[in-house]
Order: sequence, then C-alpha cells, then structure tokens
Amino acid sequence: MNEQTQTWPGGIAAVTLFVDDVEASRTFYADVFGLEVFYEDDDSAVFKFGDTLINLLRETEAPSLVEPAAVAPVGAGVRFQFTLAVDDVDGMCVELTRRGVVLLNGPMDRPWGVRTASFRDPGGHIWEIAR
Repeated sequence: MNEQTQTWPGGIAAVTLFVDDVEASRTFYADVFGLEVFYEDDDSAVFKFGDTLINLLRETEAPSLVEPAAVAPVGAGVRFQFTLAVDDVDGMCVELTRRGVVLLNGPMDRPWGVRTASFRDPGGHIWEIAR
C-alpha cells in the first residue's frame, strides 16, 4: 500500500437522507438532537453527528446523485435504521417525548442484551437509541 492510499474502509464521512420537506427536517434535527446546522442551502441542511455528516437533501435533487437508480417514496417501507448510543434509554425517551417525538417502540430490553427505543424523523427515516 503506498502512502497516498487510505485505509479501506474508513469511517463513514456522510450519509445523505432524501426528504420531502427540508425545512421541517431541519427543525426536527435541531430540536430533537440539539444540533446546530453545519451547512445549508436552498436544497439541503447538514448536521454533524460526531465525525459523520448527515445531509438532509430535498428529494427532488436526489436523482442527480443516484441515477439511474430510482428514489423510493417515503411509504415504500423501512430499509435501515440509524442507532445512537445513549447512557440512559429511559431518560432519553422522556426527553425525546418532551421534544415532541412520538416513539415507534420502546424503551424495551432486546434478547441480545441491549435496551432500545425507536422513532421516525419527518422524512420517514428510523432512529434508534440504545444502551
């Protein structure tokens, strides 16, 4: 391996989520996660989760990134979830509810020894908190 080659794979630098309503999603992420916008323009809002950027991109702009693949509509079904580690799942559920989040499930103890709860963002993406 030469000096210019990076380790493969590296960490995930960015995740782009396609959203119908950038403004509603920006507000949700700012309010629920308590984050400031890292970057924004007319079609996107970017938040920094540790070293990973979450880019909320207006769905109408998504084809330019994924063509010839099709962009799935919100109601097509869940294909992934993001998991955030927290110290206290129950306490965070109380705080998320205070912030207007409706939990999909949890808090609950999973058979593999993890306590979790899940919720959905305005774009239909599923977030899980876990301890």
